[in-house]
Amino acid sequence: MKSNLSTKNIYLASDFHLGIPDEKTSLLREKEIISWLNEIENDAEEIYLVGDIFDFWFEYKRVVPRGFVRLQGKIASITDKGIPVHVFTGNHDMWIFDYLPKELGVKLHRNPIEKTFFGKKYLIGHGDGLGPGDKSYKFLKIIFQNSICKWLFARLHPNFGLWLAQKSSKSSRSINANEDALFKSKDHELLYHFCKVHAKSNNCDYYIFGHRHLPLKINIKDGVEYLNLGEWLSYNTFVKITPENTTLMQYKNGSMKVYENPLG
Repeated sequence: MKSNLSTKNIYLASDFHLGIPDEKTSLLREKEIISWLNEIENDAEEIYLVGDIFDFWFEYKRVVPRGFVRLQGKIASITDKGIPVHVFTGNHDMWIFDYLPKELGVKLHRNPIEKTFFGKKYLIGHGDGLGPGDKSYKFLKIIFQNSICKWLFARLHPNFGLWLAQKSSKSSRSINANEDALFKSKDHELLYHFCKVHAKSNNCDYYIFGHRHLPLKINIKDGVEYLNLGEWLSYNTFVKITPENTTLMQYKNGSMKVYENPLG
């Protein structure tokens, strides 16, 4: 199949979690992300930021969380050049509304999307709530996405509302940190099971998700792979799609290289 794209490449990354564990560390990570964006923008056809860009985000009608202005400015400069930037909501920043699309020019996605690049079909999404189990989170997600819940939260003063949400986010992360860092086997991976079921009735070549915080490369069946984007708190991993390959990469010390040890 002939692609409608040029020879430029597609880049995907997720789980920057800007805002944790403290302002100083988050700022250093933000600057590294911007350095990576500087590296890729000249040969990028499109850029996909696949959820949990911020560790917490809520837009009041006239107030947004302070900070992260360097990244926002960089994204705006990229879209001003005509390079599409896609932002997915994740479980930590599901309350992104219209601020980023209006001010930065990004395309916002709340659910996985199908795309075709260079003749290959991809399913791309953050990945939270997919697959079997995790019923408690799926229930909470329904509540948090409810319009009444969002309206009630918006009634809180931003000083209190943002403090409360950030405290809750950090508490949740400390509880789940050890579990998130472990890879037992592919059969323990909820997204692997989602991909297996989905692949039975769909013709995707690649499944690309975030959320898991581990750089994963798992074969689903012949010619079909699941890649997890990892995170930028320690791995700094991303996916690069070229006409020839779909590759899990790493950005460290100002340089990009193939990530040599994906789990799975």
